[in-house]
Amino acid sequence: MNSPDAQPFTPAVTEHNRRLHSRYTVQVQIELRQEGSDVPMRLETTDLSRSGCYIQLMIPLSVGIRVRGAFWLDGYPVHVRGLVVTRHPQFGNGIMFVEFEGEGEQLLKRYLDAITT
Repeated sequence: MNSPDAQPFTPAVTEHNRRLHSRYTVQVQIELRQEGSDVPMRLETTDLSRSGCYIQLMIPLSVGIRVRGAFWLDGYPVHVRGLVVTRHPQFGNGIMFVEFEGEGEQLLKRYLDAITT
């Protein structure tokens, strides 16, 4: 039974559910460079959210490595700085976006909003 003062239920962020934003299964071409390196890795995301992405790599990067990334959404470049936060041997990495250049964050939000409607 609900009382008039009842607050809406908000799920707690747990170890198993740490994401602040929903992720979407979408393949986007991305070019990553480890910070301090000019050697590009041309990859594809397996999923994408407002706060990061997952990439497949046979030899994944180590957790904690900082990366710079560039990807195109609807013809516009999005440049990000990120941090490798998960590593799955022979499969890939989770990358958390820590900084966007210019209007990159708004472009990503607009892109994700458009694919969910």
